[in-house]
Amino acid sequence: MTRASEAPTDPRRRLKDLPTGPGVYRMLDADGTVLYVGKAKNLKRRVSSYFGRTLTPRHERLVSLIADIEVTVTRTEGEALLLESQLIKSLQPRFNVLLRDDKSYPYIQLTTQDDYPRLAFYRGPRQTEGRLFGPYPSAWAVRETLQILQKLFPVRQCEDGFFRHRSRPCLQYQIKRCSAPCVGLVTPEQYAEDVARTVKFLDGRAGEVIEELIGAMETASAALEFERAAQYRDRIQALRRVLERQSVIGEDGDLDLIACAREADVWCVQVFVVRRGRHLGNTAFFPKAPADMEESALLAGFLAQFYATHEVPDTLILSTRPDEAEILREALAERAGRPVRLQAEVRGERARWLDMARDNACFALQQRLGSQAGYARRLESLREALELADRPERMECFDISHTQGEHTVASCVVFDGEGARKSDYRRFNITGITPGDDYAALDQALTRRYTRVGQGEYPIPDLILIDGGRGQLAAVNDALQELGLHGLNLVGVSKGPDRRPGTERLWLLGREAPVILPSDSPAMHLIQQIRDEAHRFAITGHRQRRAKARVTSALEDIPGLGPKRRQRLLKHFGGQRGLERAGVEDIAGVEGIGRSLAQRIHAAFHRDQA
Repeated sequence: MTRASEAPTDPRRRLKDLPTGPGVYRMLDADGTVLYVGKAKNLKRRVSSYFGRTLTPRHERLVSLIADIEVTVTRTEGEALLLESQLIKSLQPRFNVLLRDDKSYPYIQLTTQDDYPRLAFYRGPRQTEGRLFGPYPSAWAVRETLQILQKLFPVRQCEDGFFRHRSRPCLQYQIKRCSAPCVGLVTPEQYAEDVARTVKFLDGRAGEVIEELIGAMETASAALEFERAAQYRDRIQALRRVLERQSVIGEDGDLDLIACAREADVWCVQVFVVRRGRHLGNTAFFPKAPADMEESALLAGFLAQFYATHEVPDTLILSTRPDEAEILREALAERAGRPVRLQAEVRGERARWLDMARDNACFALQQRLGSQAGYARRLESLREALELADRPERMECFDISHTQGEHTVASCVVFDGEGARKSDYRRFNITGITPGDDYAALDQALTRRYTRVGQGEYPIPDLILIDGGRGQLAAVNDALQELGLHGLNLVGVSKGPDRRPGTERLWLLGREAPVILPSDSPAMHLIQQIRDEAHRFAITGHRQRRAKARVTSALEDIPGLGPKRRQRLLKHFGGQRGLERAGVEDIAGVEGIGRSLAQRIHAAFHRDQA
């Protein structure tokens, strides 16, 4: 990397010192903020071209702001492309194509490390226990597939804590969507067969599963087990219906179909995912791009960023040929560890699917533009209602959720000029306060949040909303003052006298009377949307924390009481509630439980009575 200790007055002075090999360059303004990141086969030639030719209006604006140039030399142009995508994602330069939604694709996880493996939704690092199937384009696609699998193969999907403490079958067994391994109603061999068929189905080998089920059906029928044969017949029919709905005719490999749509300065990129010949779903992305960006350039930037964090399939079917397609293909192949094909001219069934991707991109774009126009009106209405100098570009809202003071969770949701920014949402598990003290909970949440804001980890919001009235607003203001954050716009949102939506009162610092907006005010609709989202996010976190505490049974903390003994106890007493009512002698009468252990078990449920 090359950079002087002080930025030169004219960035052209850098040009003579630039290397002629491949690498990445970064354009910086006078404050050191990165304006643009690019890659080049010849750094000196590429960077010099910005200062010696007729430029587009976008490039003219960029050059007028450049105060310094940094470069990083790489070994190959493909390596430069991958580094460029990483820097764009981390630095978010204003003149680059920015892919805002950077969440990883979700997967289906099979916990093969368990005696009775479980199917579950999974999103996270690929290096994890068990086996992952996917990726799927959305959480909805994963959950739909899990529902299908429940109907086809009775493999458990319950949480481990729920599974370990069952003493009788749950509802899933009654409706024939689980074989109840938790209480031993299926043999390990039978369960392993269902798991093996599930793996084959997810691997795209559904034909083998159908052949196996046909064989099992014929065997059962020959043995006069007609009820069992009918069950196999129903599974075969259900499996064939699923395959007819999900199959992409003529495909048996992995590919993504990617199409773009544009209106005004807004872009939509639609990604259709096909794995092993099955369409797993699609999702839309709305990258930020300069106004005069061409589709080929946008697609090149999107692909480089998107596949830096997502699995690269064997084939990409594209609505147009991207810029520097050969370099992009080589870089993707290097990352995938195998050849990758980029196709922009397709016929037959692939052309039909690509047209479908284009239609979906146009539809998603129209929905986006319609919602953005309404959202912009709400923002302007909010600015006028609260008498703000400028339209708020970042708003943060806090809410508290608990059950009678227990398992308190605070939420912080973030909205910007385009809507909810879910990647910036945060939850705070509140500890060390008097149960039910919402003021202390708010103080702790805001102190933790805005200590990091003060350190520069997050931008300072233009508006902070608090679910509460004048008291909560004062507590928040005191917390911010102690952190040295002054002059922030604070608004408390309290319910009206009859607690009906649309009658909320807005409390502002320094005002004795609340601001009451009409129920049909766009500003009120936006405040309700943000407040409700904070409430939903807080309640979800609280329920998760409470459920985790309930699942973690008091039995698990008792030394010498392993899983088998716990299950034997719960089965003997019909559940934890029956065990809590049992005496020491009753507990000691269970096989494998001595008197000393029975006393420890009894004490674990009666500490408050000691």
